[in-house]
Amino acid sequence: MTHYSPLIAALVCLVLTAIILHSKFGKGVQDIPNERSLHETPIPRIGGVGLIAGVLTGWAWMFYSLVWWLVLPMILLFIVSLIDDMQGLPVGKRLSAHLIAAAILIGGSGIISQHGIVIAVLLLLLTVWMTNLYNFMDGSDGLSGGMALSGFTMYGIAALMNNNDAFAMVNFTIGAAALGFLFNNFHPAKVFMGDSGSIPLGFLAAGIGLWGWQLECWPIWFPLMVFSPFVVDASVTLVKRALRGAKVSEAHREHYYQRLIQMGWGHRNVALIEYVLMGAAGISAIAALHDTFPWQTFLVWGAIFALLMLAVDAAWKKYQQKRHA
Repeated sequence: MTHYSPLIAALVCLVLTAIILHSKFGKGVQDIPNERSLHETPIPRIGGVGLIAGVLTGWAWMFYSLVWWLVLPMILLFIVSLIDDMQGLPVGKRLSAHLIAAAILIGGSGIISQHGIVIAVLLLLLTVWMTNLYNFMDGSDGLSGGMALSGFTMYGIAALMNNNDAFAMVNFTIGAAALGFLFNNFHPAKVFMGDSGSIPLGFLAAGIGLWGWQLECWPIWFPLMVFSPFVVDASVTLVKRALRGAKVSEAHREHYYQRLIQMGWGHRNVALIEYVLMGAAGISAIAALHDTFPWQTFLVWGAIFALLMLAVDAAWKKYQQKRHA
């Protein structure tokens, strides 16, 4: 039954999301447009319920292939984030939950005894950042779902290349659930995943990346390369805001994908462009999978991302000048 887990995950996500959308719960938990939003009307943000339910249902068929230090904190983050979606939580409480989840991951995985406290702390902070950046990048139709489909599928392929079929199915199940979610999230979106979807997905991107490294399915750089379109956009945007003294915790529309949409590219076109970028980055990571440090791949993608960001920055400057002319 393990090989049916991805199909089960996709179907559960698809069906459950459709049911919730027509329920009082779905109509009661709405994403109200704010200064960060790119949509103009309220949209239900309960997609994370169907998404995570799909993942957990699929995983139920491979229970013995899982590790508690990944599943337990993921469920914790899902519950806390769902409460946040429904009634709102202070930033401090949300961040505390993220730190606790990351601490469970790092402590339970044995990183401290294997690699020392310094590496453990760095990986803990990286996990918290990945958890949050996925949430930051969840602001356009089909974007986060597409990144999940691409990223976890690449994880699964890498696991297959290392003859770890069970671990591959763990990842393919997440990607399949994301595909089920995209049915209602691709433009025009009928539902958003909300924090209950984006926060656990960001945590899984980091946590499974760490797990695969421990299983020797990939080197430590591989997860960052696979998810580099999200990592680069979110990280560069944060640094730019911090350098000019803006509050990094405030809602904004300064991510590169957000600026493309504001300039008229549209949700659909931006999503398709990002899909190409995600796929290309993932394939490059797969091609260099057995390299300890593929510096040529890093240089090429560093140049690609730099050129793309410079092009968007230049176009945004012209767009702003026209608006204020």
